[in-house]
Amino acid sequence: MRFSSRKFSVNLLVVLLLPIITKPCLGSPSSAMTSTEFIKMSCAATSYPTLCYTSLSTYASAIQKSPKILARTALSVALSKAKTTSSLMVQLSNTPGLNQREIGAMQDCVEEMGDSVEELQRSLSEMSSFREADFRMMISDVQTWVSAALTDEDTCTEGFSEMMNGDVERAVRENISKIVHLTSNALALINSYASVHG
Repeated sequence: MRFSSRKFSVNLLVVLLLPIITKPCLGSPSSAMTSTEFIKMSCAATSYPTLCYTSLSTYASAIQKSPKILARTALSVALSKAKTTSSLMVQLSNTPGLNQREIGAMQDCVEEMGDSVEELQRSLSEMSSFREADFRMMISDVQTWVSAALTDEDTCTEGFSEMMNGDVERAVRENISKIVHLTSNALALINSYASVHG
């Protein structure tokens, strides 16, 4: 009788604990997490999480909870900004009244941004045509190209350290800072996608 009572108690405990044990984890992308929550969670791992979220949340319906689409979208956003920044650098390089040193710095910046656009474009094309068998090699190429684009963008402002026309310098720094942050975020999300993919 004592054995039956103990057995009943154990069975009752199992029944009571079963809903807790089998309750799904809300923290995983496959659970009830929304696409915007997934983006916010993913962006938390980047260097500029607020910019990451605001620049990508409008694409939530397309991204859903896919690390691949998230990384590709971040790269596309960075490329779009790089193109507009590159065009702006060309315009600013023709600002009247710039001295020779300022003109040289702007021309260097135009060249660096042109390289950045090319590298980001190449990366996006590669990400859009991933083949599973070549994943490791292809993702490595993308990481290399995006890192190179980030270096080019950083290099753009090096010639402005001790000068120049105030309005031009402000415009350059503000726009380059934005594209650097977007590219940095894209690289972080690409790295995250690579680690999740395995």
